Amino acid sequence: MSLLVVGSMAYDAVETPFDNIKEALGGSAMFFASAASYFTAVNLVAVVGDDFNLDDINFLRHKNVNLDGLLIEKGETFRWGGRYLDNMIDRETLYTKLGVFETFKPVLPEHYKNSTFIFLANIQPDLQYNIVQQIDKPKFVAMDTMNFWITGTTEQLKKTLAVVDCLIINDSEVRLLSGENNIFVGARVIQNMGPQTLIVKKGEHGSILIHNNAYFICPAVPVEQLYDPTGAGDTFAGGFMGYLAMADDLAEINLRRAVVTGTVMASFCVESFSADRLKSLQESEIRERITRLLNLIKVEPDNHWLTTSERVLV
Repeated sequence: MSLLVVGSMAYDAVETPFDNIKEALGGSAMFFASAASYFTAVNLVAVVGDDFNLDDINFLRHKNVNLDGLLIEKGETFRWGGRYLDNMIDRETLYTKLGVFETFKPVLPEHYKNSTFIFLANIQPDLQYNIVQQIDKPKFVAMDTMNFWITGTTEQLKKTLAVVDCLIINDSEVRLLSGENNIFVGARVIQNMGPQTLIVKKGEHGSILIHNNAYFICPAVPVEQLYDPTGAGDTFAGGFMGYLAMADDLAEINLRRAVVTGTVMASFCVESFSADRLKSLQESEIRERITRLLNLIKVEPDNHWLTTSERVLV
């Protein structure tokens, strides 16, 4: 099945306690597509300026990513600069230069409109809504958002939430959007706005999948070589949606498997600047790390946990 991502393509300048880099390829659509393309073909929509070096995305062309939806407009490409503190969790934004992204009005190529799995990266809610209206028969639509849209465009965000199936946000955003301190209570409030599937990101502590009335809690993969967290959330989304599109089945077990896949892909992302680690992954590495993560959450039942009748069956 076809997978569509609409988001940003950017150049990042990142400083960490260990190293720094300038003009590194970034953006939500880039990170998403880099991860998702290991599992399915990806249709990408984004905008760059005429200063963008197209050679920087040759690796995407070779990774089953369709770039027909990449617009090149006169002006500068979106640029972001950030500095991570010693804990590699907190960061400060040094600058944001939107460039041509500021006036981005995504229009889908005709052959993108039959995409069935859709990911709307962190852009204005009204643009996200308009994209959904351009799709012929979407099967599963997921979106990202952030505090800025929650507080500044609340009504438009709620309009968009009403037409999507899945919302991927962090725990503080759940509290802000729902007005509830308890994220599980808050998730119910958000489900009443539209999406019946929520993924609550908790950074180094993993994520929580809430689907209808079911829960799945997935830890993060222990990573000793934490190099740059930039793009980890979009990489997670790429692994999650890429797996779902490959499976083409929205059963709860596949949503759980998709969360595991997204978690694993994000763990590779943080091991390098930009998408450098994602460019060179082998399928065997992905399989090995999935097995490693599954072993972290696997536990066999103990007889003392079982009733008398259940013990007889063991």
